[in-house]
Amino acid sequence: MDIERIAVHESAGQAFPIPALVESLSSLSVPVERTTDGETYGPGDCVVTFSPREAFLDAAWIHGVRAGYDEFDTAAYEASGTALTNSTGIHGDTVPETVVGYLTMFARRLHVYRDQQRERVWDHEAYEVPFTLTGERVCVVGLGTIGQGVARRADALGMDVVGVRRSGDPVDGVERVYTPDELGAAVDDARFVVLAVPLTDATEGLVDAAVLDAMPADAYLVNVARGDVVVEEALLSALADESIAGAAIDAYWEEPLPEDHPLWGYENVVMSPHCAAFTNHYHEDIAGLVRENVERAMRGESLRNRVA
Repeated sequence: MDIERIAVHESAGQAFPIPALVESLSSLSVPVERTTDGETYGPGDCVVTFSPREAFLDAAWIHGVRAGYDEFDTAAYEASGTALTNSTGIHGDTVPETVVGYLTMFARRLHVYRDQQRERVWDHEAYEVPFTLTGERVCVVGLGTIGQGVARRADALGMDVVGVRRSGDPVDGVERVYTPDELGAAVDDARFVVLAVPLTDATEGLVDAAVLDAMPADAYLVNVARGDVVVEEALLSALADESIAGAAIDAYWEEPLPEDHPLWGYENVVMSPHCAAFTNHYHEDIAGLVRENVERAMRGESLRNRVA
């Protein structure tokens, strides 16, 4: 594959400042340019983008700056002969650190006290409400780069870690690994259920009413995967019925989440705007992947993280 230009599409600006990425790629022997909608691409182009565009199918290779690539029509890329790569493998610190923040927030009630601060209220949570993470069980659903990062940190905090993995293969720091057909049993005694799976046909709607019913009443759901991994109405019902204690959500069924969505009104729901992976060095991580794959392409080797 001969790469003659790196085109950084304007949509990548949703993840980082585009000039920062352009600068990080400046050492490459090919030009790096910013592009916008309406431009055309050719067989020597690599496009770095946040979102898909039909015009990209004319390029040689598309690199998505997110780990998830469910918005991209992989069949269309395969049919056109355009390579598609994603950014999996670079979120092993950022997303797990965000998850630890969610867990700590719920256990130590920091979200409640932050809300009280705005109202200038000095009040303690009821004696029986705060708890420590030590000794609590967390079920990590999906044990890839992100899930394993969560598991390591939870284990270091003294938590009892179990997980769900398609292969069922063991993972360091995880006491027991269940397979997806055992999901109900896996969440049965978990204080936290952390979703870290990609969105696929197999994971869409994975967390439904039955799974939420299997969770203890004092359990929290944490979704750093994709919104459609969870059945929306099932989660809203569980929150309304108080059959779970709350949720931390970074990925939604519609983004941005509409202002009239019921989730905004729950005190026991912590929401972040799909930013769990964001860091001020994110552009450098993406640049590292792109540089590596440009070198691979020029040597005629397979691309890292190729998904189509």
